Amino acid sequence: MTKLIVDGTEIDVPPEYTLLQACEAAGAEIPRFCFHERLSIAGNCRMCLIEVVGGPPKPQASCAMNVRDLMPNKDGSPKVLLTRSPMVKKAREGVMEFLLINHPLDCPICDQGGECDLQDQAMAYGVDNTRYHENKRAVEDKYIGILVKTIMNRCIHCTRCVRFATEVAGVPELGAIGRGEDMEITTYLESAMTSELQGNVVDLCPVGALTSKPYAFAARPWELNKTESIDVMDALGSAIRVDTRGREVMRILPRVNDDVNEEWISDKTRHVVDGLRTQRLDQPYIREGARLRPASWPEAFAAIAVKVKGAKADRIGAIAGDLAAVEEMFALKELMDRLGAASIDCRQDGAALDPALGRASYLFNATIAGIEQADGLMIIGANPRKEAPVLNARIRKRWRTGNLKIGLIGEKADLTYDYAYLGAGPETLAEFASHAPAKLERQVWLIGQGALARPDGAAVLSLAAKAAASVGAIKDGWNGFSVLHTAAARVGALDIGFVPAAGGRSATDMAKAGALDVLFNLGADEIDIAPGAFVVYIGTHGDAGAHRADVILPGAAYTEKSGIYVNTEGRVQMAARASFPPGDAREDWAIVRALSDALGQRLAYDSLGQLRAALFAAHPHLARIDEIAPGNAADIEKLAARGGTPDKTPFHSPVTDFYLTNPIARASPIMGECSALARGERAVAAE
Repeated sequence: MTKLIVDGTEIDVPPEYTLLQACEAAGAEIPRFCFHERLSIAGNCRMCLIEVVGGPPKPQASCAMNVRDLMPNKDGSPKVLLTRSPMVKKAREGVMEFLLINHPLDCPICDQGGECDLQDQAMAYGVDNTRYHENKRAVEDKYIGILVKTIMNRCIHCTRCVRFATEVAGVPELGAIGRGEDMEITTYLESAMTSELQGNVVDLCPVGALTSKPYAFAARPWELNKTESIDVMDALGSAIRVDTRGREVMRILPRVNDDVNEEWISDKTRHVVDGLRTQRLDQPYIREGARLRPASWPEAFAAIAVKVKGAKADRIGAIAGDLAAVEEMFALKELMDRLGAASIDCRQDGAALDPALGRASYLFNATIAGIEQADGLMIIGANPRKEAPVLNARIRKRWRTGNLKIGLIGEKADLTYDYAYLGAGPETLAEFASHAPAKLERQVWLIGQGALARPDGAAVLSLAAKAAASVGAIKDGWNGFSVLHTAAARVGALDIGFVPAAGGRSATDMAKAGALDVLFNLGADEIDIAPGAFVVYIGTHGDAGAHRADVILPGAAYTEKSGIYVNTEGRVQMAARASFPPGDAREDWAIVRALSDALGQRLAYDSLGQLRAALFAAHPHLARIDEIAPGNAADIEKLAARGGTPDKTPFHSPVTDFYLTNPIARASPIMGECSALARGERAVAAE
């Protein structure tokens, strides 16, 4: 530790700290534009200037100098740093004056207004007049895609966007051309950005040169109500903030959570907003012949009651979708139990995961943050870039530091980092089942749904567990066996046992013709249900599930209800209600509760609080929000012993189109344009 005196405050800091970090550790506020904690240091803007007493007779860029670089005082006394001296004040005013020379006065019409670093710092560190009266530099706006709008006259060349694209996203599509005042930030030949994380450059841009194209001129920040919540577009559970105006969700932004998403979110998470208000189900419907007609809630419940009372218990079933919260699945499971129905399932993709095998058998046991401790990574039947882009960025972050060996078994893909391609399917995986322990301390064996959602998934899961144990991925203090889920609801559903009981049918079996008489579909839109069964659909959008339904009960989307979700690593998280469902739609748990009354099997809770009390009594770990109840590593050994014979079919990622993976995304025009652009249909997407 090194002793410093910052503005009269004595502190001890590590020698690898920058002077900026040291000053902030002492409580000083240091302005900056180019510096960002998660990006490399550029030293472009010079706004972070401070004075080093006894050093050079000029201000120092605090972001670009480490504490260890300070020349010690001859008498051995601590170095003195000043952040509010006359020299610093004059230097910052000068830098701000230079930055504003070519910056247009767009504040009244700029989308960044109210959230602009340049605006705030010009007020705090600038002067109230200008000496510059010449013509300002003009830069032509660039087309860089349908998500990011460019107003390049405002750019101050901080290069945050360039460094993010290169370092974090791993898709170096942004760069600088020209020199001096002719320098411009652009993409190669002004093509569209292709990264699934490109929307984060809008948050990084400190001046409004890059803003959100779908959100342009929609609202001002002071008009919005801000609600902290959780994302459900993948199974990562990224921390988000939902901004609403009235009943309408206007935008979704990331929150900082170093254990999960750091401060990044995917483009689907950010821009799926318009899908929340299109193709919504806002009243019950009943099918008459080939058409669905509007109905009242009592009428819909009566139609369901007639069918349920005429069906035997073994001919009734329920399937839970990928976006369902734990509360409504718990209520639906209890209703099915009271009806005597054993056929319930949350695995609409047919994944071979079973809570009877232990919680460790279906969790990402190494944890998301644990990737940064790993020295080996084996990816099996997954494409993290499409299935969980923020997780992929975390893997890339670890890879960039060096000493991370990555292997891939499955289909080849551009994952933004180098890996050794080992093979395509189970035959390659089997080679590791009797492998000698690897000379690695902390291995992560990442098993994707592409390896599990197949007829031989159970055998592949057991083989993966055997291989992970064989090479030493499971040891005291470290469990590297990690299942990457693609559905936000899956881990929570497995935790509460939303799987078939003895004699019950799986989701794929329930979807077959003639399997059931009555099927309750809780937002499962990724499974084709054959004709025959009477289908009750509880969901939010007019997607595949609603098209197949005989009765539709309109539910609430994830921004319209308070619900518990458990992410892929087993972290219990709470999504908060930011708005309300449209029309006559209701929260899903309340629909199940009212339906139970109509079926003569009244559930014993009349409020969400009472439901959660019953849920926590049955599953205590779900009450510990933002905590992970770890699985037992011994379960992996039992799983490995189950055996089985996988076939030779190569692994394929279940996500073929990143932008259209759920009903909300498929209802989003923006996601549709992104999908078209990703398929190479630029002319259609750009119109």
